[in-house]
Amino acid sequence: MVSAKESAERVADHRTFIDAAAAAGVRHIVYTSFYGAAEDAVFTFARHHWATEEHVRASGMRWTFLRNNLYMDLIPFIPGADGVIRGPAGTGQISAVAQDDIAEVAVSVLLGPDSHAAVTYDLTGPEELSLADVAALLSTVTGRRVTYVPETLDEAYASRASYGAADWEVEAWVTTYLAIAAGELAGVSDAVERVTGHRPTALHDLLARG
Repeated sequence: MVSAKESAERVADHRTFIDAAAAAGVRHIVYTSFYGAAEDAVFTFARHHWATEEHVRASGMRWTFLRNNLYMDLIPFIPGADGVIRGPAGTGQISAVAQDDIAEVAVSVLLGPDSHAAVTYDLTGPEELSLADVAALLSTVTGRRVTYVPETLDEAYASRASYGAADWEVEAWVTTYLAIAAGELAGVSDAVERVTGHRPTALHDLLARG
């Protein structure tokens, strides 16, 4: 079960899917959740993933949760056109994970779901990086000067409101950075290596592939 498109109705959509799966006789759901999913998580979508996990648990089906950290593959697109990463993340760190590693874990689980029942996997890369570290790596590997400029909360809301997005979407963008600042996206897990047999991809290596 891949999480639905981000929307104000996402949790309701998930519940509809889960109920339909249970009614159809599905015995086991493998759900792509989010790292740090919790009822009181700072990041709004992490709270939505927690609500989804709870509904799966209550469904009576077996389950496996793949809690993915931020997608490492999207990091090159974080800086603005001016080469600046802006956000209220402070000096917090992320342990972003490559999508190829997530996919490999998912394949392993799907090929032998019984041995992964009632297990939650925190999927991370091999290192914790601050956004300043990310900017430095992007600069080194790409040759483009990238910097990180911390924003205040007011600055973050003002800059993102200019896109004309819905309030729930702006809130999600901003709370992503607040979750980083709160340390909720830090920490390195060995789950990728335990399931796949190899170390997870490092950001430098992913960037070097082009």
